[in-house]
Amino acid sequence: MLVESRLGCYMQSKGFETYEAYFTYAKNDPTGAEMANLINRITTNHTFFMRESDHLEFFTKEVFPWIEKQPDGKDMRVWCAGCATGEEPYGLAIHILDHLSKRGLSPKAIDMTILASDISERALATASEGIYPHEELQAIQPEWLAKYFKDLFNGNFQVSRELRSCVAFKKINLLEPFVVKKPFHTVFCRNVMIYFDSETRISLIKRLNEIMAPGAYLFIGHSESLTSFPHGFKYVKPSIYRKPPE
Repeated sequence: MLVESRLGCYMQSKGFETYEAYFTYAKNDPTGAEMANLINRITTNHTFFMRESDHLEFFTKEVFPWIEKQPDGKDMRVWCAGCATGEEPYGLAIHILDHLSKRGLSPKAIDMTILASDISERALATASEGIYPHEELQAIQPEWLAKYFKDLFNGNFQVSRELRSCVAFKKINLLEPFVVKKPFHTVFCRNVMIYFDSETRISLIKRLNEIMAPGAYLFIGHSESLTSFPHGFKYVKPSIYRKPPE
């Protein structure tokens, strides 16, 4: 039903009678534009600011101090996989900046560029622009709203330049092999696996484990679990796991 509602009318307007015919056309488009269009139409980008906020608090109180103690702790490597329209990485960046501020530290005290990825180019364009309706910012504390967002006076607010500089957006397909220069200290892969079958979930978690540093943390959605298959992580608390230290 989801695919039908998102592709049906479009396929008819283009003269395709079957999903197979349209998919073959998209796959063979040498420009890649039609495949990008297909992905943008069928992907779900539902998210909101400060979603599962207990994860963000756990990160600043437990994970961030651990990262700082690492030999390479000044180079904090965090990945928000499946970031949709950017609310997750921006929310995480706010928590980190606030944590540093309370300790009297400058954001320059640590290289905190957050990698934020999604497969949808449309979602990434929205994330990069960082403009959101005011009603979507209700979960953000007033002082954070004043500090990290600019009122555009048209009902929308834009993420501040400082906050946008903390996040690097990139198109990444989680079903393809990962290429990284250095292992991650933390990976947020929340509410992504619910769209995958069991085999794909097992493959994804295995590949994430391989690109994470010893002792690194993995955050998944509260509705997700790793208990149904071997995964190589140590359970910390619901939806939080850790790669065993060497």
